[in-house]
Amino acid sequence: MLRIAAVAALLALPLSASPAVAEQAPASVTLPIAAAVDSLPLAAESRAGYERDLFNHWTDADRNGCNTRAEVLIAESRVAPTIEPRCKVTAGEWYSYYDGVSVTAPGGLDIDHMVPLAEAWDSGASGWTAARREAYANDLDADRSLVAVTARTNRSKADQDPAEWLPPLADARCTYTADWVATKLRWSLSVDDRERAALVQLADGCGQQDVEYEPAP
Repeated sequence: MLRIAAVAALLALPLSASPAVAEQAPASVTLPIAAAVDSLPLAAESRAGYERDLFNHWTDADRNGCNTRAEVLIAESRVAPTIEPRCKVTAGEWYSYYDGVSVTAPGGLDIDHMVPLAEAWDSGASGWTAARREAYANDLDADRSLVAVTARTNRSKADQDPAEWLPPLADARCTYTADWVATKLRWSLSVDDRERAALVQLADGCGQQDVEYEPAP
C-alpha cells in the first residue's frame, strides 16, 4: 500500500487508479521473531516441475504505465527519481541494505524477490493458480516482498534460503530474517527442516526484532 501510494504521488495518479488500493487490506499481524518462526508450517520441499516462466513477473498490475521493477525503483529511491517516458527510471539514489551500498544508476540494481520464485515453488506455490503466482511475483502491497539491491548480491543469493545464504552485511541479517519470515507468513509458504533450524538460530540472535505482515488476499 505504501509503495503504491508513493508511485502514484510521483506520477500524479489518483490512488483510485489502482484497484488493489480500493480493496480493504487484511489485518496486519505483528509477532516477536521467535514466535513468527514457530508459526511457519513445516513441510518437505520439492523443485519438481519448476520453471521461472510459471511466475509471470514484472507486469504492470495497476495499469499505470510502470512495470513492477519500475514501481519498486520509484518507491525505494531516497531522492525524487528521474523518470523518462514510458516509466523508464534513469537516475535516483538507492540503498542496498544487503551489503550497505548506495547506488545512483538503476542499471546496477536488481529487484530481489525476498523469497525467490524457485523457493516459493518448493514451499507451496507449485499448488497455486497461475493468477496467484503472478500476484506473488509482483507483490507491491508488502514493502519487503520485493527489494532493490545490488545486482551482485542478488545474483550471489540466487534461489537460496537462509540456511544457505545471508546478506554479506552482518548488521542486515536480523532485518533480512524478519523480512524472509514475514514474506513466508504473508503467502502461507512452508519451511523445511534445514531452513527452520537456520531461522531459529538467527532468531535467537535477533531477540528484539518483530515480524510484521499482512496475509495476502
